[in-house]
Amino acid sequence: MKKLKFKTNITCTGCLSKVKPILDAETQIEKWEVDLKSDDRILIIDTDNIPVEKVIQAVGSVGFTAEPVSE
Repeated sequence: MKKLKFKTNITCTGCLSKVKPILDAETQIEKWEVDLKSDDRILIIDTDNIPVEKVIQAVGSVGFTAEPVSE
């Protein structure tokens, strides 16, 4: 299992409610969360094999951005 991290513009629980059904429906995502207390609103995804581009597209489909963050 690896962790993917993305800087996002998801800023509140209302934003989370829009992203939640999209990310929950993705079978390649084991677990995900957004740190709303972080200035960068980091989305952390636990996965074995989801492509970064697929996450960016999924988040973008509901009007938000996701920029990969390297550790």
